[in-house]
Amino acid sequence: MRLRTAATIAALAVAAGLSACATATPYQPNIRGQQVSGGFSETQLEPDRFRVNFAGNSLTSRETVEGYLLFRAAELTVAEGYDYFVIVDRDTDRKTRTYVEPDPFYRPYWGPGLGYWRPHWRYYGVRYGGWRSWDPWYGDPFWGDRVDVRTVDKYEASAEIQMHRGAKPEGDPRAFDARAVMDSLRPRLQLPT
Repeated sequence: MRLRTAATIAALAVAAGLSACATATPYQPNIRGQQVSGGFSETQLEPDRFRVNFAGNSLTSRETVEGYLLFRAAELTVAEGYDYFVIVDRDTDRKTRTYVEPDPFYRPYWGPGLGYWRPHWRYYGVRYGGWRSWDPWYGDPFWGDRVDVRTVDKYEASAEIQMHRGAKPEGDPRAFDARAVMDSLRPRLQLPT
């Protein structure tokens, strides 16, 4: 009975871990050890100047990361008692990692007890002008690559902002009304569950 309980607990832990991996980064502070990685952080540089960051996981799009960054800049501006902010400097980094793994359907060693037994058959190919053999140890037309290649992108956006009081200056494309940004982006926020 104890073994069954331990197996059930282990299965639930694995399921919870996998479900956390299958979620884009919500709008949340970036705290180590949370269920879904990533989020926002900021550093105060001067009384009216901050560096704001938002890091997404591999399921978070660049557009979402940049939108959450703008929302955090606006939220911070209002919290500090200012009306608008100007983006002094901004950057979005893309970290790309490529994984090359053996094709899960290609295994030259077919399991315990089978030694090096493997499937082998022949087929008639008009293109090849007769009978051909298929063998997973040698090149063949079906399983030529024998690897699974995945490329994963993660985005992190950062901006240095300077906060101001009063009306936003007209014609400055780097100036944003904090309350207008919050009203515009709030419906798109995905909050943590």
